[in-house]
Amino acid sequence: MSGLSPGDVVSVTVSLNPIAAAIRSLNALLILGSTPGVIDTTERLRFYTQLDGGVDNDYQPGTPEYAAAALYFGQSPQPSALYIGTFAQAATSGRLVGGVLSAAQQLLSNFTAVTAGALDITIDGTADTVTAIDFAGAANLNAVAGILTTALAGKATVTWNPASQQFYVTSASSGSTSSVSFSTTPGSGTDVGPLFNFQAAGGGRLAPGSAVETPIQGITACANASGAWYQAVVAPVSAIQDSDRLAIAAFIEASAVPRIYGITTSSAAVLDPTNTTDIASAVKAAKYNRTTVQYSSSTPHAIASIFGFWNTVDFTGQNTTVTYKFKSEPGVTAEVLSETQAAALRAKNCNVFAAYSNDISIFQEGVMASGIFMDEIQGVDWLQGQAQTDVFNALQQAPKIPQTDPGVNQLVAVLDGTFEGAVTNGLVAPGVWNGPALGAIKTGQTLSKGYYVYAAPVASQSQAQRQSRAAPALQAATTLAGAVHSVSVLINVQR
Repeated sequence: MSGLSPGDVVSVTVSLNPIAAAIRSLNALLILGSTPGVIDTTERLRFYTQLDGGVDNDYQPGTPEYAAAALYFGQSPQPSALYIGTFAQAATSGRLVGGVLSAAQQLLSNFTAVTAGALDITIDGTADTVTAIDFAGAANLNAVAGILTTALAGKATVTWNPASQQFYVTSASSGSTSSVSFSTTPGSGTDVGPLFNFQAAGGGRLAPGSAVETPIQGITACANASGAWYQAVVAPVSAIQDSDRLAIAAFIEASAVPRIYGITTSSAAVLDPTNTTDIASAVKAAKYNRTTVQYSSSTPHAIASIFGFWNTVDFTGQNTTVTYKFKSEPGVTAEVLSETQAAALRAKNCNVFAAYSNDISIFQEGVMASGIFMDEIQGVDWLQGQAQTDVFNALQQAPKIPQTDPGVNQLVAVLDGTFEGAVTNGLVAPGVWNGPALGAIKTGQTLSKGYYVYAAPVASQSQAQRQSRAAPALQAATTLAGAVHSVSVLINVQR
């Protein structure tokens, strides 16, 4: 039935608010490795959520990346976010990564039907047309790759990756001039390029070879490739030098994006209280807040284990913050230390998984190189990110926040909500404020809520600030809940 529109009587307009920004995750580790032939320097890093059926699809047991990932995922509860990145510790080879083959494209019959195939491809800048390719006798896709490798006569190697469902063509050369092109249509014979998805339209990609890179070049490239990882450990094929570790530590410390660098050292020099040249002493002297060191005489990449526990903390929950002292490190061999050795490590702010005489082993002391506790750095990074995200979303989602005292109070209320979350998760608690006076709070006064947020009156702003539409600076005072790391018990006994 037709008639007049109800909109003539009742007009309804629906507006959807903008999607709110999410806080950056602080629960992802980057393992920077150098095992060749897996992740190339064009892809640079890859994301995983588990060891079985994830990391082990790409890295075999015995590789440094697998060893570090096993320690990371071996924690309980188990973390769920891992990146593995690569750097060219040795010069790498150029390669063509074919497009992903569908189930229908992977049928062996597609290949065995070819008895007079041809492939037109350029390797290391030299065009080559391979003819008389016969796949009729291939028993599987690995055999298909082997037949094509033979046809390329030493110029390149072809491999099949069942996990990614792709074929790879890797040049026999290495370095910055090593390359493989997309395939083109040959003048005669059956073009096999489309069978492998080797042509430009097949959804694949090219990865040129790389000259040797330093570890700092690798970590910088991974930072440029993704801002999603928070901590980093280096697990290369060949051990890196302390000078490389110091370069990475300096980069992480200066990064605009908050990150953490973990070092595992097996050098007995850290156990010597008179030695000041070991890596723990070096990063302590530099007062690095974002580098942490663990001594382990027999477990490479041991620090990855505590990062696995670190990355299970959920700041949105109640009483979910933790301290890292006393925690276990599954897969890490505990160190049997003398009191002198333990004191040396403690003095150098070097962590260790230590065995105690009561058959318990614990991670201690849970500190960064500067001596600040790991959980404090983690908590402050979360607080900074959450405050930034909350205020950004308030500005984005409101029609406008007036540049008036009531408008600024809206922002103060937003930060109050941020700090309430910090109280709920256990990061912040009531305490005495020993900092400088701020607004109504004086030095030595108790912060009964654990925090206080202050903004100066809008009338105190300069004309330039008003015209630039900048809010008065929002300032906050807060006291961390901290954690108990030692207990002294005095027992008086009367006879």
